[in-house]
Amino acid sequence: MSQVRPLVGPAARGLLLSAVLLYALNLRAPITALAPVVEPLRDDLGLSAAGAGLLTGVPVLCFALATPLVSVLLARLGTSLVVAASLVTVLAGTVLRSSGGATTALVGTVLIGVAITAGNVAVPVVIGRDFPGHVARVTGLYTAALNGGSVLTTTLTAPLAELVGWRWALASWGLLAVAGLAVWLRAYGWRRASRSPGPAAAADVGPDARPDVLRRAVTWLLAVSFAGQAFGYYAVSAWLPSVLHDELGLAPTASGGAAALFQLFGMVGGVAVPLALGRRVPVRVVMVAISVGWVLLPVGLLVGPRWWPLWCTLAGVAQGGNFAVIFTVVATTAGSQSGARRMSAAIQTFGYGCAALGPSVLGAVHTASGGWTAPLLVVLGSVLTMSVAAQLALARAGSVHDR
Repeated sequence: MSQVRPLVGPAARGLLLSAVLLYALNLRAPITALAPVVEPLRDDLGLSAAGAGLLTGVPVLCFALATPLVSVLLARLGTSLVVAASLVTVLAGTVLRSSGGATTALVGTVLIGVAITAGNVAVPVVIGRDFPGHVARVTGLYTAALNGGSVLTTTLTAPLAELVGWRWALASWGLLAVAGLAVWLRAYGWRRASRSPGPAAAADVGPDARPDVLRRAVTWLLAVSFAGQAFGYYAVSAWLPSVLHDELGLAPTASGGAAALFQLFGMVGGVAVPLALGRRVPVRVVMVAISVGWVLLPVGLLVGPRWWPLWCTLAGVAQGGNFAVIFTVVATTAGSQSGARRMSAAIQTFGYGCAALGPSVLGAVHTASGGWTAPLLVVLGSVLTMSVAAQLALARAGSVHDR
């Protein structure tokens, strides 16, 4: 990869940040766009409930299975080329998913999942490399953009489908990929790794300054913490409307709004955590607050379900904030860009592997128990695992602030 252009002035820095945030909008939006139109999609494609669930679950499974391959591609080709190619693939997958039958939809969904996997691994590397003095802040904005994309598609896909049908409604979100690609190419270009990289590129693709990064306890403690977070996030996203419908008798539209609330306040957490760290609040104290917010969702739904807007709000802030904490620690403790890539890949492979099981495990526990008490206790267990592992990881890593 040719040498990464230096940041010159606020305009150049703003362009790089815009590229990262527009890219982030594409890293969850294509997945969450499916849920609001799943019923007309099922009817049109002749899918069972399990088949429709497969279209939702495949991208998360891709996150786990494709991460090692993506990590290798990033090392060989560099972030600029891989990110640009991933945006093209998101666009292709989005169009393909809406253009044919069930098999075509599945192929398009797999393409979307693999493309998003590239972003999951690449963005923490880009942030650590290009925003070294603002890692926590930019990671928080990135987290907010992830949730922003989810809120956008969760809110607008159904109204679009009423106007133009589910196929065009899903395909229209490909415009986000077009916009992201245009700004990314303007900021970073479309470059393959060269045989004689410059100093900045060498930091991106060269040997790890800390070759034992995968043998460090902090890496695997963060992996366990991220697994607890991701398991809880995807399980709650899949089943929260059903919990509220069954327990409180909320209409489907009202219970679906709870999922949007959960996503919306993830944006708040992504911004609030870097602000707290910037004010020198100890990161372990921030993590305690995040843990409390997350724990209140399953506990609150068990003991006070009518207060669900409060529990969803607090847990939404917590899930956005925890994502920012974990990948801030990755960017600031890996020791090199190669180390950050490998550390991020290991954490995400393990974490998303567990996350892919979340909706299925909760559904199976619900079926076996005949209620929602046992499933919510499973979520509580995953959140407590997240919290304990995070505190142990932070004790290993030391205090992390955005310097």
